[in-house]
Amino acid sequence: MLSRLAPARPPAVAGEAMVATSQPLATRAGLRALERGGTAADAAVAAAAVLCVTEPMSTGVGGDAFALVWDGERLHGLDAAGPAPRAAGRVEQVDERGPRSVTVPGAVAGWAALAGRFGRLGLDTLLADAISAAEDGFTVGPITAEAWAGPPAELGPVPHTGDTVRLPALGSTLRRLADEGPSALYLGDHAHAIASCTWLDEADLAAFEPRWVEPLTLEYRGVTVCELPPPTQGIAALEGLGLLALGEPTLADRVGCVRLALVDALARVRDGADVSDLLEPAFLARRRRDASPGPRSLPGGTVYLCAVDPEGSAVSFIQSLYGDFGSGVVAPGTGIVLQNRGACFAVSGRVEPGERPYHTLVPGMLLRENRLHGPFGVMGGLMQAQGHVQLVSALVDDGLDPQAALDLPRFRVDGDSILLERGLWKRAAEIEALGLRPVASRDHGRFGGGQAILRHGAAWIGGSDRRKDGHAAGF
Repeated sequence: MLSRLAPARPPAVAGEAMVATSQPLATRAGLRALERGGTAADAAVAAAAVLCVTEPMSTGVGGDAFALVWDGERLHGLDAAGPAPRAAGRVEQVDERGPRSVTVPGAVAGWAALAGRFGRLGLDTLLADAISAAEDGFTVGPITAEAWAGPPAELGPVPHTGDTVRLPALGSTLRRLADEGPSALYLGDHAHAIASCTWLDEADLAAFEPRWVEPLTLEYRGVTVCELPPPTQGIAALEGLGLLALGEPTLADRVGCVRLALVDALARVRDGADVSDLLEPAFLARRRRDASPGPRSLPGGTVYLCAVDPEGSAVSFIQSLYGDFGSGVVAPGTGIVLQNRGACFAVSGRVEPGERPYHTLVPGMLLRENRLHGPFGVMGGLMQAQGHVQLVSALVDDGLDPQAALDLPRFRVDGDSILLERGLWKRAAEIEALGLRPVASRDHGRFGGGQAILRHGAAWIGGSDRRKDGHAAGF
């Protein structure tokens, strides 16, 4: 039973279907897909495409994507992350931005895979709202305007709240994708344009295919928490919750468990790595007694969204350029801002040719007794896994509705410093008692943003983070 509603904004409630995103136009696009008879997968792709237009600092056609899909009976994982170029060599110098930070963009192939397997509507229908937003223009919200810093010159000047932005080159690219499918990006003119301004070869793009993978799961106080395996940091969220389950969900315990889990993830998560031992009961019990240096921080610009449909399927979807405006490189004539995901090879100390780096993107899903409870996610670099721990604990331990749980003040682990959002400042002494340095932060962007939709009896109840411009809505 839910204990209370959010004090500032109540959750969204709907009887049949719901979409939650960080942008109003994206939520609208997802609902329109559902109203046209589409599935949760269709809604997710439609919303994700709009987000590529309306939050170009965080996501785009030139980025990666991951998803968890509940088909009504079982869970599926989609990994649409691209590798470094095969001809890169074992480069010791890892570039944070620029042409040598670009990895193969996987998102578009992921859209096609998701819609092709679980959708009913074609890309021509699903991309229509994104095309309209790019060509006709969209109005910029206040939080988006604040985050729109340092765009590539090809995207025009920095907009202010209420300004209308048009991205015609991106609109033309989306039209090509709607007409021709993902081959319009991975072959031909667009592939040539991407290769011309990065260290990728056209062969790297032509060879890319997304993967269907088996999710990782952990039982946490009666709820099954589902994440994706490496190269994502999903294991950090699960290990953090596994450690937390051995104690009490206090602020100090949440901080301590998150720190340990992030250290382990940064040490162990690599492309194709087996990290299942980090969830074994004996390991968790032993690790719970450890003290460990805190993990270094990683940046991240990302969007998350989720959708559920009248037939009981659900999608938890996340997509990113990594840094703000990714690599800062725009493929000539396309409007495609390319990701700088290659910067995450810094975790292992060198670029691994043909492989994917440590990936911060993590969609989440909750099950109860092998039935869908709902999708959830938190965006924001290394904030994502620790945001998952805090959000799941708020939902499960505190019994909050999704909006209230998302709106709670958060902490962020940054080495031996613990950033505290307003609302936790008065609890700094609890952090000092751990031998750590509490830092009162006024920058809400450091604490990510998230969305969640959960089953509540016969209805859906959802929320969208107050730290973003969007909302949850349904019918």
